Amino acid sequence: MRGMAEAGYGTWKSPISSLLTTESGVDFMNLVVDGDPDFSDQVYWNEVRFNEQGRYVICSCDLEGKITEWTPKGFNARSLVHEYGGGDFCVYRGTVYFSNFSDQVLYSQARPQEDPQPVTDSSKTLRYSDGRFAAQKGKIYCVREDHEVLDSGNTEARNSIVAINPATKTQTVIVEGSDFYASPRVSADGQHIAWVQWQHPNMPWDSTEIWVANLSQDGDAIQDAHKVVGGQDGSGQDLSVMQPSWTPENQLLYIGDHSDWWNLYVLTPGQGHVNLHETNAEIGGPQWQLGKQSYALEPNGGSRIVTSFRGEFGIVDMKEKSYKKLETGYAVHEQLSWPVAGAVYCIAHSSSNFPQLIKVHVDTLKVEVLRVSMSTSVEPGYLSIPSQIAWPTTYDEICYGLYYPPVNQDYHAPTGELPPLLVRAHGGPTSAFSTGLDLKLQYFTSRGFAVLCVNYRGSVGYGKKYRHRLRGQWGVLDIDDCRTGVEYLIAEGKVDPKRICIDGRSAGGYTTLACLTFTNTFNVGVSHFGISDLEALMKDTHKFESRYLETLIAPLSEEGKQILKARSPIHHIDQLNTAVGFFQGDEDKVVPPNQAQMFYDAVRSKGLPAMYVLFAGEQHGFRKAENIQTSLDGEFYFFGKVLGFEPADKCKELPIVNL
Repeated sequence: MRGMAEAGYGTWKSPISSLLTTESGVDFMNLVVDGDPDFSDQVYWNEVRFNEQGRYVICSCDLEGKITEWTPKGFNARSLVHEYGGGDFCVYRGTVYFSNFSDQVLYSQARPQEDPQPVTDSSKTLRYSDGRFAAQKGKIYCVREDHEVLDSGNTEARNSIVAINPATKTQTVIVEGSDFYASPRVSADGQHIAWVQWQHPNMPWDSTEIWVANLSQDGDAIQDAHKVVGGQDGSGQDLSVMQPSWTPENQLLYIGDHSDWWNLYVLTPGQGHVNLHETNAEIGGPQWQLGKQSYALEPNGGSRIVTSFRGEFGIVDMKEKSYKKLETGYAVHEQLSWPVAGAVYCIAHSSSNFPQLIKVHVDTLKVEVLRVSMSTSVEPGYLSIPSQIAWPTTYDEICYGLYYPPVNQDYHAPTGELPPLLVRAHGGPTSAFSTGLDLKLQYFTSRGFAVLCVNYRGSVGYGKKYRHRLRGQWGVLDIDDCRTGVEYLIAEGKVDPKRICIDGRSAGGYTTLACLTFTNTFNVGVSHFGISDLEALMKDTHKFESRYLETLIAPLSEEGKQILKARSPIHHIDQLNTAVGFFQGDEDKVVPPNQAQMFYDAVRSKGLPAMYVLFAGEQHGFRKAENIQTSLDGEFYFFGKVLGFEPADKCKELPIVNL
């Protein structure tokens, strides 16, 4: 400890400031290659610019590594289909087609920074996503979400698959009737189209179907539409299938969880559905956003497929029926594209590397870094490397998580002192924490907090049985797993039992409020756009999740309402005895602001310490740099005030009532 100052946990001064977490920082979104092989010398992606009020900007990189920005000022390449968007753009013969955030019009752009031209009309009631340009038909096939029908008395938006002719600016509905659609993909010969569809109350990780149909000569109609896989298997178990694509021989590839794990399949004549790499690891993940690419087929008729099972970079050879893991120096690889022979593009990260756009030469394993999400660097002595842990929880089952110890090369704590613990509950709740480097988490560990990221039962990445375990049990098992995780770390002597905090975003915000209300484990918590009243949410949220809680908890029947009320923290304020903070966007359509306002008012009326910050112009998840900074500094400030320690950094003070 020579050269290290002694200071109590939570009071360490850290170079990882809230400004640093957004400074020169972006989030990478969809990674796309040109639909014409003759234009495959460019790779394109979308990035969220925190310092530009969360604007989505399309960029490209050529074979020499030159990066070009496409989206001009005044445009924001972001779709709002399903509210979460994704699949915001596609590219064909050097022309970019993208959805614009402010009007949801689909635009074309032939050159970087050139004025985009509308391809669809100016109605804000139509939204477009997850499109691909089919050269054989001269059309874009994409998902359309129609909100105009709401003006005609319909209770929810209408989804369909449309064919859009950019030359004539006309569009035709070719598939309709299901509640939701994703991934319309035209075969290599232009004769067929595949897509994913599902019905309420399913989510895309529950029971989905892949359908295939013949395309008409003009591409504006389909014939012989039929389901090829999905729904339920022979034993009545739900099947989740996703991300269909076509080989050059017009064979269908897709991801399915027939074996309890999301694996990669090919549908071949005579052999049927063949698992290309049967393993107890998953490729892909929950389709919260459209346009995901978890595998990519080798171009020019090759038999190899680059994959990302459990995040690792690997190659499946369909001809050799083999799999080989390839080391790149990164732990997680996402958004895979293989536009030219030998070179794969993807977004990669690890516990010590920010997300990076990389180019991997698969035959030599040479890795080129094309773009880094954060231009800043942090010395390793300030970074906490997570351990993957497991602990016993209720019903004799096991829960999983990531444990980050407090780390700061400049400080050590007084002998015998244990660190405060921050428990994190992820959103979704069908989601999971990864080991990727997150400065907003390191903000806490470098100041002397231990952090436990709980992948509670219901999380993805552990097979279908674990993912489905939360069915009917949200607000029960997730609370148990957060509580038992704390008990495990206390028993291990790793954390201070009198300084236990919890936070979460969206569904994780619900778990946070439920843990604070229904257990005595936690001393303080902060909810970021979380849920407090489950029945109110079911009556006042968007179409995509409007019946999600029927599977997670109960239908909106009289009996179901009683269960919803029993698990809603807002109805049990009498059991709450801790301080609670709230951060919320005023334009949130997923979890409306009244969810936070109601709970804050109740906590304040009870006389408990409470803080509420409402951000103007923010939706579900904060994208503006100043708001991300305020929510991070504000949460730490709130913990310090409640737990009685003085942070070394003097951040902006926020109003706290009843303190």
